[in-house]
Formats: sequence, C-alpha cells, structure tokens
Amino acid sequence: MTMAAPALPTPTTRQPNAFVEFCRQQPLGAVSFVIIVLMMFAGLFSPLVAPYDPLTIDFASLLAAPSWEHWCGTDAFGRDICSRLIYGSRTALVIGFTSSFLGSTFGAVLGVASAYFGGKMDDWIQRFVDILLAFPLIVLALVVVAAFRKFVVGGVDVNLIVAIAIPIVPRVARVVRAAALSVRVMPYVDAARAAGYSHTRIIFRHMAPNVVAPYLIMLTAFIAQAILAEASLSFLGLGVTEPTAAWGLMLSGNAADFYREAPWMILFPGVAISVAVFAFNLFGDSLRDFLDPRFKV
Repeated sequence: MTMAAPALPTPTTRQPNAFVEFCRQQPLGAVSFVIIVLMMFAGLFSPLVAPYDPLTIDFASLLAAPSWEHWCGTDAFGRDICSRLIYGSRTALVIGFTSSFLGSTFGAVLGVASAYFGGKMDDWIQRFVDILLAFPLIVLALVVVAAFRKFVVGGVDVNLIVAIAIPIVPRVARVVRAAALSVRVMPYVDAARAAGYSHTRIIFRHMAPNVVAPYLIMLTAFIAQAILAEASLSFLGLGVTEPTAAWGLMLSGNAADFYREAPWMILFPGVAISVAVFAFNLFGDSLRDFLDPRFKV
C-alpha cells in the first residue's frame, strides 16, 4: 500500500507595506512627510500645543527677544510669535489644502473630459487652459482676490481659497489630459465603447483610476504653491487679515518697521514658510518618483 506524499506548504508571498517601501526608497520624502505630520498636529491641536493665546496683547513684553519664556520672541504688540506660528500652521494648511484640492479636482475633471471627448470640446477646453496659463499663479490670484468681495464662512476666507484654486486648474488639467490621452487609446477602453457602455461609466470606471497617480502628485505639489500664494497675498494685504494668525501676515506691517530692532519678527515666519513649502515640494517629488513606474530601478 503506497502512501501519498504529504503536500508541501505553498510559499506565501508577502506584499511589502507601501508606506515602509516608500520610506525605504525615498528617505528624503519620509523626512518631509514627518514635517508635514508635525505641521498637521500643530494645526489640529493648536490650543494644546501653543504656550500662549496668539491674540493676547502684553504691553510689558513688547519686542521681547527670544528667551525661555518666549521661544521666538514677541511682536510689536507683545504677542508670542511661537504661538502665532503654531496657529498660523492651521491657517496655512486649511487654505493650502482646500485650494489645492479644489483646483486639482476641477482641473482633473477638465483634463479627463478634454482627452476623452476630443474634437471641438478638446479645442475649447485647451484654449481656455491656454488663456489661464498665460498668467503667473500669483498674478491671476491677485486679480481674482481683488475683483470679488471678501466672503468669510466660519473664519475661512472663501474668496482667498477660490482665488488660489483658479490658477491651479489649468496646470493640473494639462498634466492630467496628457495622462488620459494615453489611456483613451487602450484596448479595454475601445472594448467598453464597443460594448455600449455610457460615457460616464467609461470615464469613472476605466479612465479616472488610471490618472489618480498624476492627480495625487499635482495635488501634493500645489499645496506648497497655495501656501506660498496665501502668504504672498496676506503680505500684500489681500489675504488673511488681522487679528488672525497667518505667516504671511506676520511678515507685513510692524515686522517691516522693526526689522532692525526685532529681526526675529521676520526670521521665524520666513523660516516657517520656507520649511513648509520645501517639505510639500520634496514630498510631491518623492511621491512622483515612487508612483511613476518610469522612475523605478
């Protein structure tokens, strides 16, 4: 009587964790991700993290130099700069992420529609995109924010968000259209058309999932541009207004008047803006290298 050989255990291939793989392949991207997480933590838990109320005026501590009591010094009204920086991260992230999300999403919709339908619709959309691309991001944002009346909802300047989102639309639309054009000629898209599927199903089932990678990359990269645009508009007096804590606003007004006596009023907000923009730009580049198969070694 012959006995059957025991079945050998089949080897199981364990898929590496995407986040761990990202950190291994993109160490600088992981560092930038940590900076972004710290910004988000500071923005979400500002009342718990900030040592002082950012709006409290202390006439006994006007223009106080950095010390153990005030780590980043105080401004011309005696307000703690460190606390205003922490609360300013909330302003930067809310306006930056919302503007980038709205602009990138609407731009992705335009790009996919332009690539899928083609013909006259593609021509009209691309001419509209060309007109918007003729203006630099900050110039177009200046025109929009100056043309419309300030509209604030829940402490958030909606006009400012829309003004920053509009210049993002054509830039994302052009990139997403290029990715969607390569998807449109794929055999499975032709098969879906031949099967009589609706345009909506083909776009959302077959084309949209294949342009998610460039959409996420552009969304992340333009958060940095939105933060910089918000700081620039606030510095020019067309963005966030007093007494809201905002990094660009901290660089204007009294900071320009007391830059010799109190250089920390300019130094720390400038460093905060630079680090935030650098972190988001670096994270966007690292995300592109990680998601794009052409950059794989």
